[in-house]
Amino acid sequence: MTAAVRTVLGDLPAGELGVCDAHDHLFLRSPLLPGQELDDRDAAAAELRAFRELGGGTVVQWTPRGMGRRRAELPGLARETGVRIVAATGLHQAAHYEPGVLERIGAGLAEAFVADLTTAPVRAGLIKVAGGFHGLDAHARLTMAAAAKAHHATVATVAVHLELGTGALDVLDLLCGEFEVPPGKVVLGHLGRCPDTRTHLRAARAGAFLAFDGPSRAHHATDWRLFDALAALAEAGHADRVLLGGDTTTAAARGGPGMPYLLRTLRPALAEELGEDFVTSVFVDNPARAFAAEWLG
Repeated sequence: MTAAVRTVLGDLPAGELGVCDAHDHLFLRSPLLPGQELDDRDAAAAELRAFRELGGGTVVQWTPRGMGRRRAELPGLARETGVRIVAATGLHQAAHYEPGVLERIGAGLAEAFVADLTTAPVRAGLIKVAGGFHGLDAHARLTMAAAAKAHHATVATVAVHLELGTGALDVLDLLCGEFEVPPGKVVLGHLGRCPDTRTHLRAARAGAFLAFDGPSRAHHATDWRLFDALAALAEAGHADRVLLGGDTTTAAARGGPGMPYLLRTLRPALAEELGEDFVTSVFVDNPARAFAAEWLG
């Protein structure tokens, strides 16, 4: 069986993923972001076209269940723009849901995640869950347990929102220790928001993928700390664990650098600082390994 990335248009051989924005959002809504919903299809298409014009090949949307992911829109956007899209199942922190939403989703979380990955008309290609600030609450443990079950049923990658970049090692202890998810099937997100190089190196040595994302008006320090964090990982021999993404989450942010920033500004700067081999690893080779699976179902 050949490893493939599950896109909204079907499974794709991992080697055909191309240049990847490994963490972003085309559509998203949350009660924590009133009036900032990403719900404009034309704006999403424009972002994808701009990304494509700069050589972009694939965007991984981390928007999970119940947050306006608009799966039915994604295949059309992929066809129109020529950008491959990977969708997510999973759940975010409880605070991102209106009262009653989690109750309607119900107790069968693992089964729901598996259905999204294997039988839905538009299939997901990863499982998104979330930790808390420097810890894991009961909701995080519940959703990570479901994500682990869904991983074992499908071998899908588990991508984790780390609140302000914290709690990475707690997540790995739970997912990879107690729940036996292989570290190479875990992506830790937002690590740039907590510039703790020791933690980054420990997570990389454990075998997880490390996602750095931005730019962000809310977390602007991720920009000026980014190169130091990436250089430390590269110098320690862990360039093969790094992923990069834009993580656009609000309508206001869409008026900023957006997805094109990754390729227009960040890619040449990284090539100058860390070399073309590093750039190829983080934009092409690493995403292909991080999100590919020999799918069960």
